[in-house]
Amino acid sequence: MRVDDWQLTEDVDGFLAGAGDFLHSRPALHTLLLTVTEVLRARGAASNGAQAPVFGSLEHAGDVAAAFFRTPPRRLNLTELTVDQADVLAARLSHLGHRLPGVTAVDDTAVAFADAWGRHTGAVPVLVQRRRLYRLGTFTSPEPAPEGRSRVAGVEDKERLAQWHDDFAVATGEAPAGGTGPSAGYRRFTFWETSDGTPVSMAGVTPMVAGQVRVGPVYTPAELRGRGYAGAVTAEVSRAALAAGAAEVVLFTDLANPTSNALYQRIGYRPVADFASFDFA
Repeated sequence: MRVDDWQLTEDVDGFLAGAGDFLHSRPALHTLLLTVTEVLRARGAASNGAQAPVFGSLEHAGDVAAAFFRTPPRRLNLTELTVDQADVLAARLSHLGHRLPGVTAVDDTAVAFADAWGRHTGAVPVLVQRRRLYRLGTFTSPEPAPEGRSRVAGVEDKERLAQWHDDFAVATGEAPAGGTGPSAGYRRFTFWETSDGTPVSMAGVTPMVAGQVRVGPVYTPAELRGRGYAGAVTAEVSRAALAAGAAEVVLFTDLANPTSNALYQRIGYRPVADFASFDFA
């Protein structure tokens, strides 16, 4: 494999023209790439801010075997790579002068790239998070349901959504390097609220891409946890995604949080793969 087998571009439309079929072939594993590129395609690269996003695809004999994206200043996100593929990509990016804050990928790929980046740049990789990707199987509504009802968030909820999104990022260690990027503002959010209309939990969903919807973030303020609100709102947005025609509904959980992992499995979510995030010191 040659270094120039990796094709890099800042043109999301050109990237999707070449790599779109590959991404659609495994929508669950490629959920981050699918949703972020859809947002950038719809909203334009300027939605990422001052720094242009970067995309890459590994092409061999006319076929795409792997891909990546990065929306600066956030981590590099990779599809599955072999050790050799990861090493060649690290060599290419370091030679071009890319400064990476970290990487996110399925476990083996993240480790392989982090090690390769360390060899090529001298950076020290630090494991900061491990997450599990789940896909909804047979939907089961959690019982007993807590008091209250769901409500789709509107423009009047903008300040609360922004605050809770920031609180979620801090609580999960995703700020700033691991932030969700331009897709964060493109999600639709649903609240669980008590009978007096007070929001007590929220869940977001991404746009449907390749027949797939991703749930997240799910957040309940600390003082309101343990009452079933997160399970209720997650079940509601999952049910709504199925009703809207989604073939797959997926979500990520922090493997360090056994409560959320157990909760989502009770709703019907089943493990797909484990992901790791490294920061580069």
